[in-house]
Amino acid sequence: MSKLRILYAATEINPFLQTTKVAEFLQTLPQGMQERGMEIRIFVPRFGLINERKNRLHEVVRLSGINIAVGEDEKPLVIKVASIPNAKLQVYFIDNEDYFHRKSVFVDKNNKFHQDNDERAIFFCKGVLETVKKLGWAPDIVHCNDWMTGLIPMYLKTTYKKDPIFKDSKSMFTVYNHNYKHKFNGDLLEKVKMLDIDDSMLENLKSADLDSFLKIGMEYADSVIKTNENFSENIDALFNEFMQTKSISTVSADDTLLDSYYNLYNELSR
Repeated sequence: MSKLRILYAATEINPFLQTTKVAEFLQTLPQGMQERGMEIRIFVPRFGLINERKNRLHEVVRLSGINIAVGEDEKPLVIKVASIPNAKLQVYFIDNEDYFHRKSVFVDKNNKFHQDNDERAIFFCKGVLETVKKLGWAPDIVHCNDWMTGLIPMYLKTTYKKDPIFKDSKSMFTVYNHNYKHKFNGDLLEKVKMLDIDDSMLENLKSADLDSFLKIGMEYADSVIKTNENFSENIDALFNEFMQTKSISTVSADDTLLDSYYNLYNELSR
């Protein structure tokens, strides 16, 4: 039995929140890997649609209290946890009053994209890595899911590459379809920067849209995974763009899912 340590970062997870296929996937995969002997940690944003009382979320004071820089601002990080019913799995929720207390995910009640979704993504990615450092838990594989986690592979290859917790970590990025056409403000690159990151490393973010987060994740991840859904033309074009330089595996959401990922994790960790 493999004893790999796998850190999952994603936008959502059942039964706490489901707006896309990511939530089902994140419920199935970590549990399946835990049953195969792997050690698991799961991180998602604490979006305001998640009912804290019903889902029994509670703050972990010893992990909270770090300030996370987003551009020139610093925002306090709050960490909450809850257990998945009928599974011995804990989920860590990244929370901040300014970013995650509104009763919506990425769009408001008028279906308008939140202008600060880029900042929410930056805060989430940095918050995950800082919390894992505080836990003192060194993951073998950091499995990032969906556009919001796209900066994590880059941060692992730059700012955090010499950190004892992450120095041996490999990253995997699973890409999902989306239909958002939003463009972020021009200061996106400045907000994303951290130690050891300069403009030349952020070329793929310059389009400042959601696809730019997918591109940066694909560029820096050690392994890229394509789900077997029908992708939009622009995302298919991204896969074609990276096909020459990246190992891109297609994993089907069927009975072979757990075996496929189990094998991919073990190959990546060698």
